Amino acid sequence: MAISLMVSHGMLCCNEQNQTKNNLGCSLNFPREPANRTWTSGLPVGGPASDAACQGTNDESSKAKIGNDTIVFTLHKKEAAMWETLSLSGVDKEMMQRIREKSILQAQESAKEAMEAKAGARREDQKYTLNVMMKIEEEERKRIEDMKENERIKATKELETWKEHQRKAEEHKIIQREEKLYQQEKQIEEERKKLKHKGLTRNSVSRNLATKGRNSEIIFFEKLKEDSIPAPRSVGNIKINFTPRVFPTALRESQVAEEEEWLHKQAEARRAMNTDIPELCDLKEEEKNPEWLKDKGNKLFATENYLAAINAYNLAIRLNNKIPLLYLNRAACHLKLKNLHKAIEDSSKALELLTPPVADNANARMKAHVRRGTAFCQLELYVEGLQDYEAALKIDPSNKIVQNDAEKIRNIIQGTELKS
Repeated sequence: MAISLMVSHGMLCCNEQNQTKNNLGCSLNFPREPANRTWTSGLPVGGPASDAACQGTNDESSKAKIGNDTIVFTLHKKEAAMWETLSLSGVDKEMMQRIREKSILQAQESAKEAMEAKAGARREDQKYTLNVMMKIEEEERKRIEDMKENERIKATKELETWKEHQRKAEEHKIIQREEKLYQQEKQIEEERKKLKHKGLTRNSVSRNLATKGRNSEIIFFEKLKEDSIPAPRSVGNIKINFTPRVFPTALRESQVAEEEEWLHKQAEARRAMNTDIPELCDLKEEEKNPEWLKDKGNKLFATENYLAAINAYNLAIRLNNKIPLLYLNRAACHLKLKNLHKAIEDSSKALELLTPPVADNANARMKAHVRRGTAFCQLELYVEGLQDYEAALKIDPSNKIVQNDAEKIRNIIQGTELKS
């Protein structure tokens, strides 16, 4: 059963006709949408469609179409039955208004639930998309890590192969050297046998000679044998005299004890080698020498490659941490790179090692004070910086550059005090 409603220029026409049971409903055609209708779930509320809906229409399967200046409502009945009227009988206007308001609220709640369901579905889709993206990123990260691990394993195998090849080459060289020595020893042994055979031949010939000739031949052979074997070295003693060291200080201001202590500390520092470092196994012999590393760092400092110079000084300090010049030179690198606190630490460490204060280490002590004072001044600690500059002037009072810098620091301190 279906109901067809047609509104033309405000007039409503109703026609009910038979249809199949699977398509029970009614259609409403409007030429335009009245201004006093409210849409809920795709259907207008406040007109004939609302009255029909009150009599048992299915909102979920009902539809509304707009086209060609006409609105077509398809309202499916909940039960297959013939409607006598499109409005409820025995209901006044106020009751109908309440029914319509209730329908509006139900439609709004249905719309809200639909929106919430749609939002929940969207969140689930976003969550699923995020999980898929995370899974893809995790797989990509794992693939990159596997690639890196394979490259590392490949490089390790190539390195092991190269080391094995080098080891075999060294073993082959040793075997060749041993074979060469064996051939030389064998040749010497054959030459000795030839000489011995020659001597025996001469001895057999001498037996046929007279007694005098035989005796002379034996004596000659013994002399030849004695001449072929060198005599042992004579034991003796070699006396070594060392040149006495002349110290630069005057005798009345003698610092012989301090100088001797300084020299003793320097000798101990040169002998204090730390070779138990894992990185040393891949280094050459010359690279394990702190002095060589210090010269390398000085060359890098001259080319303004301060980070590489610091690395050279670091390795040298790990090999031998008793050489003050390593800390002093590394402080200069830190000063260039504005690592001021590290420059102060290295300068202080150098001053600790530059004891006792003697003429031989005066220049190094002066540089350590200047570099530490420069770092203090760049940190705006001018009082501490001035103290280091004054200590440097006590060591070298004639240094004009240090004098000028100290005077500038004094002026800065005085200007600060005046302002305060």
